[in-house]
Amino acid sequence: MSAFKNDFLWGGAIAANQTEGAYNVDGRGLANVDVIPSGEDRFPVMLGKKIMLEPDKDHIYPAMEGIDFYHHYKEDIALFAELGLKTLRISIAWTRIFPMGEEEMPNEKGLEFYENIFKECKKYDIEPLVTISHFDCPVHLIKKYGGWKSRKLIECYTKLAKVLFTRFKGLVHYWITFNEINMILHLPFMGAGLVFKEDEDEMQVKYQAAHHELVASALATKMGHEIDKENKIGCMLAAGQVYPYCCDPEDVWKGMCKDRENYFFTDVQARGSYPAYAKAFFEQNNINIEMEEKDKEILKENTADYVSFSYYSSRCTSVNKDVEMTGGNAFSGVKNPYLKTSEWGWQIDPLGLRITMNALYDRYQKPLFIVENGLGAADTMDANGNIEDDYRIEYIREHIQAMKDAVEQDGVELWGYCLWGIIDLVSASTGEMKKRYGLIYVDKDDSGKGTLKRTKKKSFQWYQQVIKTNGRKL
Repeated sequence: MSAFKNDFLWGGAIAANQTEGAYNVDGRGLANVDVIPSGEDRFPVMLGKKIMLEPDKDHIYPAMEGIDFYHHYKEDIALFAELGLKTLRISIAWTRIFPMGEEEMPNEKGLEFYENIFKECKKYDIEPLVTISHFDCPVHLIKKYGGWKSRKLIECYTKLAKVLFTRFKGLVHYWITFNEINMILHLPFMGAGLVFKEDEDEMQVKYQAAHHELVASALATKMGHEIDKENKIGCMLAAGQVYPYCCDPEDVWKGMCKDRENYFFTDVQARGSYPAYAKAFFEQNNINIEMEEKDKEILKENTADYVSFSYYSSRCTSVNKDVEMTGGNAFSGVKNPYLKTSEWGWQIDPLGLRITMNALYDRYQKPLFIVENGLGAADTMDANGNIEDDYRIEYIREHIQAMKDAVEQDGVELWGYCLWGIIDLVSASTGEMKKRYGLIYVDKDDSGKGTLKRTKKKSFQWYQQVIKTNGRKL
């Protein structure tokens, strides 16, 4: 007997801005993610500290080409079908549908592109899982309104959502409103199109923008249910339990506060109201969230159907400033002496996934969906054209086992698991191609050179067997 039900959604995940490319094809407009460069300016731009709203000749912009999924999607989906995927998580490029973000009518070419993708998925019995906004904001809306600083974006976003729900009714049943919504605190330009002036209160701006996203998410959830009762609409956070470095109560308290910083968004989306600790935090930090009269009612009545999340590693924190630090995506923290790290400094903690799943399920008592988990590594092809990525197999195996334990031994309700990225793509954090996640190798380097040829890695056959046996054979 498998720990997983027969309809468990084994899947893979990609994002429009990391794969599609074709940034100026078929009427698509310019998005924030298009103008985030690789190299030393990447983080200042993602943080909203360095303003870059147009491309220049001095930088490389990896999202502009991605892996050219726009022209390779049939080939790629055929490979996903061969792999045996039950679900494919993708995202919508907002500027393919509304190039400037606020046109009266949507761009038909953009709608046709996604409709063709979903039909191609259905041909192979692959269920699409669609993120409406995955680090994606039209540059026009940033220039005109300041991105999600403005309440105007609620109207623009819900218009996009209505078009998607209506056009793809019957083709898509699983939706996520915002990718890693808590990332607005850590990478605000990438997360919400925020750029800051010198005299701005950044904390005030970020939480006000977050409120706009939370209201937009609830309104989209309401609309999605009204348009199609079969729709399941989830929220998503970048997850990973925060451990105290030691049993000093000060460290334990700091760990709890760090967890709350990330859970805040999901507390609102899954429970329907601002938690008491958030209200206290706002008061203590002179943060005044401007709300309209119906906002609280909208949030309360339109909570998420499920809680989805990404998990790559746990985190560690301490009040002691002398402890060793480590990197890991946008979340730097204290180095956990009990864990190994990846080539990019991410701490590898399979048991942390089980701990995180239990924490989320205890907190929300809603179905969970792991929509990102994977290992970024510098894969190399041998003389025979093979990629022997045993390190990736080991990472995924251990995490699936931990996931299995959470379901089988702890009673956690889990709908599915999506490997990130199922095919090599541009790294969101670093903009690199050499930081590879996929089970399918794409011939492209950090400078943009390569044939874009797709090659199956050793992990491809391994995951194929995992899916075929519904997780019994790891």
